[in-house]
Amino acid sequence: MKRTLPLVHALLAAALLAGCSSYRPAPAAFHEVLDHPYRLGAGDRVRITVFEQEGLTNTYAVDQSGYIAFPLIGAVAARGYTAQQVEGQIAEKLRQGYLRDPDITVEIDRYRPVFVMGEVGAAGQYSYVPGMTVQKAIAAAGGFSARANQSNVDVTRDINGKVMTGRVLTSDPLMPGDTVYVRERLF
Repeated sequence: MKRTLPLVHALLAAALLAGCSSYRPAPAAFHEVLDHPYRLGAGDRVRITVFEQEGLTNTYAVDQSGYIAFPLIGAVAARGYTAQQVEGQIAEKLRQGYLRDPDITVEIDRYRPVFVMGEVGAAGQYSYVPGMTVQKAIAAAGGFSARANQSNVDVTRDINGKVMTGRVLTSDPLMPGDTVYVRERLF
């Protein structure tokens, strides 16, 4: 019996170390991106108003390629651009033979959804609302399951075209398009 006890301790220590080796703290860019202006991406929907041009004023979706199909001027690049940058692009294209001095505003009508997976009541896709935290997204997904690790979660985020995953607290803010993964607790 005494000989197996050190073996059990060694196996337990190895299992705990293996669990810790997959820990990935959130990179610095994860939190820095929260302080920058919002950049559009596929799945976002914007409300574009062209003053005194009711035929052009409408709600437009950013397609999978990252473009908005706009009347008269065709495809307008939106992925990775702020709403103000898209305003400038549309105004510039409309000045080229369509309108003399276009006055345009671009507002975000609907953000791309967040995805919640893992140990939650109902994993799936959920609407993003400004100010959403990990905890609020998990609540929308039916809350934690009985086996969930409730202290921190893994979040996958696209930052300037680079997909990053990091471990964050449940009080951390989310961004549109984030994927939240709630892990199972060990004990």
